[in-house]
Amino acid sequence: MSETQTLVAPCRAAKRGSGWRQAQVVLGCAGILVASTPAEALDGCLVLLCLAAPSWSSIPQCVSPVRQLFRDLARGKPFPTCGMAGAGNSATHAWASAPGYCPPQYTRAFDGESGPIYSCDYTGAVSVSINGAPFARTWWTMAGDSVTEFSPSAKAQLVTWDTRFDDDYAAWLASLPPPAPPTELGD
Repeated sequence: MSETQTLVAPCRAAKRGSGWRQAQVVLGCAGILVASTPAEALDGCLVLLCLAAPSWSSIPQCVSPVRQLFRDLARGKPFPTCGMAGAGNSATHAWASAPGYCPPQYTRAFDGESGPIYSCDYTGAVSVSINGAPFARTWWTMAGDSVTEFSPSAKAQLVTWDTRFDDDYAAWLASLPPPAPPTELGD
């Protein structure tokens, strides 16, 4: 068994926990993986743990690997694999495509000759599943900006998380015009 496999075993077991303690263990595991990962290879297990954290950008050990992941994805490289993730724990990448695969608060519409032309503020999204269920989706840009959408299940387990996605959605909803009042028939 390699050194990384030995260090990751408690990290995998921690995913069965819940709440803030689980998030703390996941963050600690990310630090362990950074210390044991060769600098030249992007570790799929590390980026999986980082993207499942409440805020990867506030964890110094996650910033460089996740930014490298975004650069690699922008260059067409596949998402790195993690052989130690365990059943049901995975991450996948998909390119954003408005309006179908882009959150409404980040979808822009422009008038075109043949109808509306849509664009998305984000280039792609990395979706993380834990125990076979959606956990988080991190939307990223070529410039390195990102925002993470956490599932209701993730929010219940993490207790606290980066709320930028939720805040942007609430602001978008508030900016919509009010619905038209109902009309009375028969008057």
